[in-house]
Amino acid sequence: MKDLLRYLKNYKLYSVLAPLFKLLEAAFELIIPLVVAAIVDRITAVEEGTFTQGDGTTFVIWMCLILVGLGIIGLISAVSAQYFAAKAAVGFSKELRSDLFGKMQSLSYSEIDGLGTSAMITRMTSDVNQIQTGVNLVLRLFMRSPFIVFGAMIMAFVLSAAAGGVFALTIAVLFVVVFGIMLITIPMYKKTQGNLDKVTKATRETLVGSRVVRAFCKEEDEIKGYDSRNAVLTASQKGVGKISALMNPLTYAIINAGIILLIYVGALKVDSGSLTQGEVIALYNYMSQILIELIKLANLIITVTKCFASAGRVNEILNMNPSLVHTAVAEIVENMPFISFNNVSMKYNKGGMEALSGISFTAEKGQTIGIIGGTGSGKTTLVNLIPHFYDASEGEVFIGGQNVNSLGDEKLREMCGVVPQRAVLFKGTIRDNLRWGNEDASDDEIMQAVNYACASDVVQSKPDGLDEAVEQGGKNFSGGQRQRLTIARALVRKPEILILDDSASALDYATDARLRNNLRLLDYNPTVFIVSQRTSSIHHADKILVLDGGKLVGCGKHDELLDSCQVYREIYESQYGKEGAKA
Repeated sequence: MKDLLRYLKNYKLYSVLAPLFKLLEAAFELIIPLVVAAIVDRITAVEEGTFTQGDGTTFVIWMCLILVGLGIIGLISAVSAQYFAAKAAVGFSKELRSDLFGKMQSLSYSEIDGLGTSAMITRMTSDVNQIQTGVNLVLRLFMRSPFIVFGAMIMAFVLSAAAGGVFALTIAVLFVVVFGIMLITIPMYKKTQGNLDKVTKATRETLVGSRVVRAFCKEEDEIKGYDSRNAVLTASQKGVGKISALMNPLTYAIINAGIILLIYVGALKVDSGSLTQGEVIALYNYMSQILIELIKLANLIITVTKCFASAGRVNEILNMNPSLVHTAVAEIVENMPFISFNNVSMKYNKGGMEALSGISFTAEKGQTIGIIGGTGSGKTTLVNLIPHFYDASEGEVFIGGQNVNSLGDEKLREMCGVVPQRAVLFKGTIRDNLRWGNEDASDDEIMQAVNYACASDVVQSKPDGLDEAVEQGGKNFSGGQRQRLTIARALVRKPEILILDDSASALDYATDARLRNNLRLLDYNPTVFIVSQRTSSIHHADKILVLDGGKLVGCGKHDELLDSCQVYREIYESQYGKEGAKA
């Protein structure tokens, strides 16, 4: 948690004022029992004839006015403390959440794959909110509660050493109970948050794949699976809740035992004349204050325990070092192969199987490279190495004669236009989505990219054109429309390297053919990588890479591969038949 305190540096004043106002409120609360004791003793003195009725009444009225004044000042102090604590806590969470999101964006695909989307969402939402609540309560109560507890004990010693001893014994027992429960529950809260991750993950997967679930009539199975994970979460929450729930009854029991002992000791002292009745009432009030504050402190400790558990999970991400290797930034060299793979191998996990093994090829500027192979053959893995989304486990990937590690990710990715397998659109308008490729693009440039992507009919069919609203995930567009718009988004950038990762799978053959023809007409002449399951989509390519089991089993043009590569020929024949292969 201490590593996260740096996010309070811009809120130092608020962080100081909040506890100070709480201490001011607490100081006036410690005075109140003395005022009440004075009132009781004066009334007792009037009854005994030491003071006249008039003197007693005047004194009581003044003391009551003092109590009202202390109450007003305490109220103002409490409201001020709450305001400053809220300002500091909300500002803290804002900066923490911002840094956490930035850190997540800086992680490589490997770290994101390892963490999982649901775990990152839980940390961004539930965990940060838990930390914010903890910071707020700590600023308001962490100094106030101990101040009143020890202040009341000191006041008890001032009034009577014997009564002070009762206070000290009671507080010592309470601290053993409170901190014992805290030590037991901290690891349990961490486990509970982990179970919450699993429920969040299951919920997200089911909601995203709701159509698939219904198509296979798996609603009941998903409900049972969710209920099972939810039951584990509930059991862990109940387990830690039962232990945490012991805090209040144990606190009440110990305090009431202390009050009984205090009243007994007080009665003996009053009988001996070393304490007045008013002072006994003051001691009782101090013990009651301790009870109230320790209940608050117990709840604070439960919250802080959750806060520490959440802070550890957030720090886990903040302390992550992206695994992508970066070396000294270099400049692209002319008269070198534009893109070159030199004996490249790739593993997603250190102990896992190789997704790619010994891949070597070159691609020149302006060439079209087709990539084909069976499912799981490593096609997407290969193209993800070009923009440095992953590091090669062995071998090197060169662009312009320089290793991708030395080009700088921002510069490298500005050179690339990537259209992933899953067409993703963001909530906003069509124009907003297409300007992701180039935020300064004019409408003419956008429409030019739209025309090249064969998406002009998509825009023109919408009443608002480029200003047509896009729902979250582009749900108001068909699969083919989303694919064409994501291709247009990449073309708006006018990239030097265009990667189409099976991004035309939802297009019919005629539209796919028009799209490929349009790509050849691009005036900025990009190097195009087309990943596809269709041989028709890549047969025109300058070079076709055939992958099988992560290995490059064929490299050449369409006609050459039909004669020399059995894997390619089998794929082609499966789509066109043997007669098509002969033709």
